Amino acid sequence: MFASGAQADVVLSSSNDPTAVFTDKIAHVLEMEHEGVQSISARDVRRLSRDPRKLSTDAGGEIEVSRFDPKFLAGLPDPSGDEAWRCLAEALYFEARGETTKGIFAVAEVILNRVDSPRYPDTVCGVIYQGTGARYQCQFTYACDGRKEIIGEPRAYAKVGKIAALMLAEDAPRDLTYGATHYHTKSVNPRWAKVYPRTVTIGYHHFYRQDYQVAQR
Repeated sequence: MFASGAQADVVLSSSNDPTAVFTDKIAHVLEMEHEGVQSISARDVRRLSRDPRKLSTDAGGEIEVSRFDPKFLAGLPDPSGDEAWRCLAEALYFEARGETTKGIFAVAEVILNRVDSPRYPDTVCGVIYQGTGARYQCQFTYACDGRKEIIGEPRAYAKVGKIAALMLAEDAPRDLTYGATHYHTKSVNPRWAKVYPRTVTIGYHHFYRQDYQVAQR
């Protein structure tokens, strides 16, 4: 009993305060979320924030994309570009023009994955022509087989040129080969295929990933 007019001061400890407990949990979750976001690269953040059905264009806008749809590729303008585009288009022509559309995209992924790897040159042309000083000692056979390479199929070159342009666009998806850095046709069995894990088979090519840490650029 309290005397008339008297007031009681009630102190609620934080251990018994459900609001405080809830606030602590929210703070912990937000801290974990912040740490998780910090671990994602800027490139991955941009990819996650994009509409997967859209791809940036050189004009700065976006177009609806079904990359593997022949009608979509046919509707693109005639391809052209800088030295990186030329090197990639030629590599896709000589290495994969007979493949399915997905197969051509997959070979492009391997080349660009190598560009991002500290194990290889950091330019498209550097990756493609690495080791061309000796016959059959380069990374891509057509570049060091001693034969003059002639582009004799204009339609096929136009197709791979469009694919090269798409793959060189900022934040272009690379979701076919799971980070593959190597590939070979089904008709051969190189020694490294017994060492590197195979990630996928697309068309006439097996794809493999060499363990590496992607360089942050």
